[in-house]
Amino acid sequence: MQFYRHLGSINALTFDLDDTLYDNHPVIVRAEQAMFDWLAQLLPSSTMINRDDWQHLKQQLAVIDPSLTHDVSQWRYETLKIGLMQLGWRLQAAELAARQGLELVLVERNKVDVSAETHRVLALLSAQLPLVAITNGNVDPQQIGLAKYFSAIYQAGRDGLAKPAADLFEHAINHLGLPPQQVLHVGDHLQTDVFGAKKHGLQACWYNDQRRTLTTANVNCLPDVEISHLAELLPLIGIPAR
Repeated sequence: MQFYRHLGSINALTFDLDDTLYDNHPVIVRAEQAMFDWLAQLLPSSTMINRDDWQHLKQQLAVIDPSLTHDVSQWRYETLKIGLMQLGWRLQAAELAARQGLELVLVERNKVDVSAETHRVLALLSAQLPLVAITNGNVDPQQIGLAKYFSAIYQAGRDGLAKPAADLFEHAINHLGLPPQQVLHVGDHLQTDVFGAKKHGLQACWYNDQRRTLTTANVNCLPDVEISHLAELLPLIGIPAR
């Protein structure tokens, strides 16, 4: 554990989900592969959308409509729909197929391996303090067994703009009914989590299990504290680590 500032009182915790409470990278790899396997069955090989074309179209749509970057499900749906229409599909057929593709991806996206240690730590924390989840992703916390630990869950797109924008942080603070400086936000991302939390008045805990180094190139502001294991949160609120 590394402290960068003196921590004030912690009367609630907010949590990022992806890559903080579980490893999200293999989940997304599997979901993307499932989508491309589905497209390979759907389309003739001569018109197959390859990965480079997919990424190019996805980024083009984000330039045209930046709001898509705040709702990853809608962004995927629109990319599938427009991609199919560019291949000659009619609007209605493209919309139907895009919905089917998104549903398939969401099934794979919610096959998340949450460790026993994560469950243990969240159970101990939630017995002492209110916990709120705020995520830019589209995982279903109920399906992956995490919803029971949180008094509220806010998701970008459905509940407002993605972190580091204020929306999800403000929802959490309003729900908790606490001054933001009494809330510690825990997340792995230096921009969306650490910078976002500090910008909106919360204390920030950087979850760094990948041994990354803080540099002027990757950080706009320092976290209050850095941890590499979730159990390090326990003594911060007076629970003996064990």
